[in-house]
Amino acid sequence: MNLTEFNQSDLCVHFSCPKRSVSLAVYILLYVCSAAVILLTVCGNLFIIISVFHFKQLHTPTNMLVLSLAMSDFLVGIFLMPLLLIWTIESCWIFGRVLCSIYWLFSGLLITSSYTIAQIAVDRYLTLSNPFLYMNIVSVRITCVVIVFNWCVVLGYTIAFLYGNGNFKSSVLCPGECFLFLNEVWSVIDLVLSFICPLSVIIIFYILVFVIAKKHVTAIKELNNHTWCKTQKISSQSMKSERKAAKVLGILVSVFLVCLFPYFICSLLANVIELHMETFGKVLIIIHLNSTINPFIYALFYPWFRRCIKLIITLQIFQTDSALINILS
Repeated sequence: MNLTEFNQSDLCVHFSCPKRSVSLAVYILLYVCSAAVILLTVCGNLFIIISVFHFKQLHTPTNMLVLSLAMSDFLVGIFLMPLLLIWTIESCWIFGRVLCSIYWLFSGLLITSSYTIAQIAVDRYLTLSNPFLYMNIVSVRITCVVIVFNWCVVLGYTIAFLYGNGNFKSSVLCPGECFLFLNEVWSVIDLVLSFICPLSVIIIFYILVFVIAKKHVTAIKELNNHTWCKTQKISSQSMKSERKAAKVLGILVSVFLVCLFPYFICSLLANVIELHMETFGKVLIIIHLNSTINPFIYALFYPWFRRCIKLIITLQIFQTDSALINILS
C-alpha cells in the first residue's frame, strides 16, 4: 500500500504551496506526458476488461484473475494517477480534505493488485502441477467468489488501516498537503500484509512453476525423440501453452516487484533517515506505473489480446454473435 509517513507534530510547517520553478514549456510538457500515461493506463486495461467480458473463449478461471488485475489497474488509472501526477507536478495538494481521504482509501487498490498477482501464481502452479484436478475443481464461479472475497478483505483492511491511524477522525489539514498518519505498529502490519505475505506467495509458487515448466521441457524433448501420435502432439502443444503462460507470469511478477521495491525500501529508510516528500512522490509514481505496463505485457506476448484490440477498435464486437468469434486460433 502506498504510504507517506509524517508525524503529527511536524504538520503545517509550510502553509503555502511552493512557487513553480520550471519554465512554462516544461510545465506543459509534464502535463502532456501525464495525460498520455493516464490515457494509456485507462485504455490498455479497458481493452483487457472488455475482451474478457465479451469473448466467451476467455471466460476461464485464469482470465477472471487477469480481469481482476485489469480492474484494479483501471481504477488506479482513473482515480489515483490523475491526483498523484497533479500533486507531483504542482508540489501541492489542491484537491481538499475529502479527496485526500478518498485518495488514500483507493490506494488499497495497490494491495488488491499484489494479492491478485499472488493468486495468478497459485493458479498457474495448480494448472501445471495437476491439470485434471484443476479442471474438475476450479471453475469460473469459484474463482469469481475468491476474487470478490479478496476485494472485500482488502477494502476492509484499508478502512481499518486508515481508521486505526486516525486518518478519518483527524481534524488537521494543512494547506497544500495530503497527510497519511502512520504509527509504528501499523507500519509493521502494513509491511507484512501488503508486501511480505503476497511477495512470499509469489516467489514460492513461481519457483514451483519454474521447476514444473523445466520438467515439461524435458518431457517435450523426449516426445520429439519418438514417433508422434495425435495424443502426444496435443500433450506437447498443451505443455508449450502452459510454459508460455508461466513465462508471461514471470515477466508480470518481475515488473511488479521492480515497481514495488523502491517504495518499501524508502518506507524502511524513513525511520532511519529523513526523506523528502519529493522522494516519496517519485516512488509512488513508479508503483502506479505498474498499472500502465501490465497491458503492454499482454499485448506483447498474447496474440489473442492483439486480436481483441483489433475487433474492439473496428467495432466488430457489436456484430451479432461476435462474442463467439474464435480468437485463440
